[in-house]
Amino acid sequence: MTMKVFLAVTIAAALAGTGEAQLLTPNAAGVTMGHMHLNVKDVAVQKTFWTVLFSATPLKKEGLEGVKVPGMIILFTVREPTGPSEGAAIDHFGFKVHNTEEKLKQARDMGYTTRPVFKGAEGNPNAYIDGPDGLKVEVQEDSTLTGPPTPNHVHYMVKDNSALRDWYVKTFGAVARNRGILPVTADISTMNLTFSSFKEDTPRAATKGRAIDHVGLEVKDLEAFCKQLEASGVKFDVPYRKIPKLGIAIAFLTDPVGGYIELTEGLNAF
Repeated sequence: MTMKVFLAVTIAAALAGTGEAQLLTPNAAGVTMGHMHLNVKDVAVQKTFWTVLFSATPLKKEGLEGVKVPGMIILFTVREPTGPSEGAAIDHFGFKVHNTEEKLKQARDMGYTTRPVFKGAEGNPNAYIDGPDGLKVEVQEDSTLTGPPTPNHVHYMVKDNSALRDWYVKTFGAVARNRGILPVTADISTMNLTFSSFKEDTPRAATKGRAIDHVGLEVKDLEAFCKQLEASGVKFDVPYRKIPKLGIAIAFLTDPVGGYIELTEGLNAF
């Protein structure tokens, strides 16, 4: 570890606990962004990546490993990913940062590969960082941002992007909108889901087991919500159940293109 990275880790550790990341206000359906769940080989490497580059706070909850960023939790399962996030239905997720070039230099100083800067959907300098374990993260410049980096969007790559967007609108009360020049997106609370189409004949891989394993949505009255979804024909991979040790309830389902989804209730207390 270089002295520069050592100092950055020390500062991040000193700042940990100075502020709690709260989940976003639920939408009209009682749903908000909860977490992104990653398969990782080394928790310590992932924690350093997130605390140094994205000012994340380590999550302190027995039985869970992860970090907190504004409005979202990032959880880790120690498991060799079956493949990188790129190439799966969920390709990457993105953050707003104050200065893209500065963030890319910081990533390179830590030994990570960065990709060329491009003009993003909203007209600002964007770029990708190739993080640990095959994780792809987008950074989008917002020069008005005065605080830490903030989660901005989850990006899906699918054959029929409009159909998937409409499924998220119907199932979770997402609100359809344009994100800059991208016409097929929707917000769950203020977290954007962006759906892009691709021309390849082969469908993208399902997310379960990949670097990004699944998206987590926090739901008010999860048991009633699951019953409502079941009544509408939605099939669950793991039906509603409580996890008393963690003080939460969970359920799992898969979207029409293989995006694995965890529904939780109680994660907002972490």
